[in-house]
Amino acid sequence: MQIVPADNHANKQADTRNGVPPQPFRGVFAIPPTPFDDAGNLDIPSLRRCVDFCVGAGAHGLVAPVNASESIVLTDAERLQVAAIIVEQAAGRIPVVVGVSGVSTAASILYARHATSIGASAVIAMPPYVRHPPADEIYDFYRAVAQTVAGLPVWIQDYVAPIGTPMAPSLLARMLREIPGVDYLKEETLLAPQVMTQVQAMAGTHLRGTMGGMAGRFLLEEYRRGACGTMPACEVVDAHVLVWEALERGDAAAARRLHTTLLPLLNYEAMYSFTVYKEILVRRGVISSARTRVPGAGLLDAENQREIDLLLRDLEPLLRVVSI
Repeated sequence: MQIVPADNHANKQADTRNGVPPQPFRGVFAIPPTPFDDAGNLDIPSLRRCVDFCVGAGAHGLVAPVNASESIVLTDAERLQVAAIIVEQAAGRIPVVVGVSGVSTAASILYARHATSIGASAVIAMPPYVRHPPADEIYDFYRAVAQTVAGLPVWIQDYVAPIGTPMAPSLLARMLREIPGVDYLKEETLLAPQVMTQVQAMAGTHLRGTMGGMAGRFLLEEYRRGACGTMPACEVVDAHVLVWEALERGDAAAARRLHTTLLPLLNYEAMYSFTVYKEILVRRGVISSARTRVPGAGLLDAENQREIDLLLRDLEPLLRVVSI
């Protein structure tokens, strides 16, 4: 499925996109992990179940393979396979934003070209990592990605080092204003809510939408500043959706109560990352193993498991029963 918003930017090149909803990217866009079996191999049945879990839990979109998907430890062949399976399994039920960040522009172009061929709804990219480019090369990078996926929206991912390359609000706004197809921002650097406001002020209507990351920990403020959604890991996506639904119906008090219930787990994730995402998905019957490939991710010990027990007990009223 392709969901392509019309481009009404006054100083961008005209295109022929029309008849498409102006804001197809709104809500909770969940990030599935890349499941591995206990031997460290891709677990495709678990990945398919994860997509169905996200859809059934009410996610408004999917984003992968990206940082929370352990994209940096996938081979090129695995990345392409994961992206294709997620789009295939989503089967047009919700949009899929395919991650195309890579070690070089050439790598990202490879991933971006593939994303267009499998029916992605959009792509999202950080600038090349390992060696971080200066501002002029970052501009050229996003222009190259946008030209490769011509007709698909491009999300800029503004993320922290060492993997990310934090970008000045002025650069972000300039790319949004000037590069056709570069329409959206995922902002998750230091002082992200303030950056969102600054970029919006400088980019105006050329910024079609902004979402936060960082597990949705700052969603309440981001929403007040005009965010169109959030991109968290997916292990409790049903709880994130409840927070979002409260915000959308204008019930700020309920949204804050729900978010306060969710926040202890999100804070715990910030410390243990992939291992917590996957452990919870194992417990929820979505994936078969919590194995991760990320160096130094470590294993959860007995006290970690006890804390997860307590966190999930408190969250139980927010976790919907989902058939997968």
